[in-house]
Parts: sequence; structure tokens; C-alpha cells
Amino acid sequence: MTASTRTSALMDNAVRPMQTGNLDTDDDVRLSYFRWGSEDTRTPVALHHGFAASTQANWVAPRVVAALLKAGHAVISIDARGHGQSEKPHDAGFYGEPRMARDLIALLDHLEVREFDLVGYSMGAVVSLIVASQESRLRRMVVGGIGEGVLATGGVDLRVMDRGAIVAGLLTDDPASITAPGVAEFRSFAERNGSDLKALAAQAERMHDQPIDLQRIAAPTLVLAGDKDPLAFHPERLAAAIAHGSSATVPGDHLNAVGHPLFAEATIEFLGR
Repeated sequence: MTASTRTSALMDNAVRPMQTGNLDTDDDVRLSYFRWGSEDTRTPVALHHGFAASTQANWVAPRVVAALLKAGHAVISIDARGHGQSEKPHDAGFYGEPRMARDLIALLDHLEVREFDLVGYSMGAVVSLIVASQESRLRRMVVGGIGEGVLATGGVDLRVMDRGAIVAGLLTDDPASITAPGVAEFRSFAERNGSDLKALAAQAERMHDQPIDLQRIAAPTLVLAGDKDPLAFHPERLAAAIAHGSSATVPGDHLNAVGHPLFAEATIEFLGR
């Protein structure tokens, strides 16, 4: 069974997208995207997954897509470059959250979306903040798996998880040698998802570490963090830096908070306002 066939089978077991497609970017990387629900329903929700995850791992398997559909939302999701069913170059020059933000905007343009809500997790939350600082079509946004680290380091909290350690942990031939906090868990998570470790290492080299112009974000934003997530300490401080920001916590750490039913419930309640 190929990776694509396996992913399709997994989606069949959860919630089958009404449309799958490919987007060819302006730097010739082919990305996969998925759509659920009718275009005639309320404002669509765009999803952007986290590092080493995919649409399947971050949104379908934890039943977030199913919950959004049950609440009457149409859903659009992208597999980021280097992840899921999208192409996986090994050159770090193809990566970085600003590049992924351009990919998501290009997809929304391609689908002729006039207005959208946005939900991002971890790396995808950083991507979402960048998109939100540029996009007038955005109505409401939920970002998870991040906190005050965005204010301190520009993205996923590099004070907690060293970028060099992540790269080394992904590329080592001996996973048992990984000693840096949290890195072994990310390596194991990536392997369970069938990830291309060299592609992930290339993205890790380009993890965003520059200020995001949060003052330009006009959309109401919920910062939603796991209460045991070391990469999302003090979500209220990030929320306070956004004009219409608020924060909440759900049970869980960085890898499992998004799968807690309260994550989807809080997201749906916020987007429904």
C-alpha cells in the first residue's frame, strides 16, 4: 500500500473529503489540499497543521474535522510542504513559516475564497499568525500549541526546544542517542506518521525566529493551549498582544491537546460567535 493509498484509507475510516486537489506553488512545489462540506454553508474554516503532522494526523484522526462538519462548517485543509501528501524537498531554502503562509494564501486565492476562518496548531499557528497579519479576508482565528514564546522568539518557543537539537535528532541514525528534552518525542511522532525526516530537518532549520507584526491582526483571535504544553506557556500574554485576542486552556501537552474533545468544542464555540 502506498503512502497516498494508506492516507486515503485512513480518511475513509474517519471522514472522507468531498474534494482533494493539488496546488503548484510559484517555486514549483506541489502541495495537496482537502475540502469538506458544501460551499453554500457558513464561512469556511481553513486548517493548518503542526510540524511533523499532516491534515490526517492533526485534524482528521483527532476528529476536529468531523466536529467542524457536524457544527455546519465547510473545511479546507492543506498538507504543508515537506509534510503529508505534499512534495518534500530536502533543501532548507524551500521552507519556513512565511513561505507556508504564502502557500496557504495562494490556496485560498486558487479556491476563490472570499472570507474564511483559520485554525492553526504549533507550526501551523505561527503560519496562521503571519497570514492573519496580511489578510483582510480573515474573519476569526484560533491558534493552538503556542504561547508567549511567539513574543520572545518569533514562533514556536525556541527557548524550550533548541532548533539545532531538533535537526540533529531528526537526522541521527541512532534515535536512542537523543537526549534533548522533547526531541525524542517529536522524532517518534514523525516516524509514526511516516514522515520524511530529511524534509522535516530542512523545515526545522528555517523555524521562524523573527517578530510577527501582531498589531496588524484585526480578526478576533483565540489562543488555545494545552495546560501541560511546555511550548505554549502563558497563552494569555500572546493573546494580550493581539487587539482582539483572548486565551483558554484545554487538558493536554503539545502532542495531544489538539485531540482532546474540548479543543474542538472551544474552537467551534469561538468561531460561531
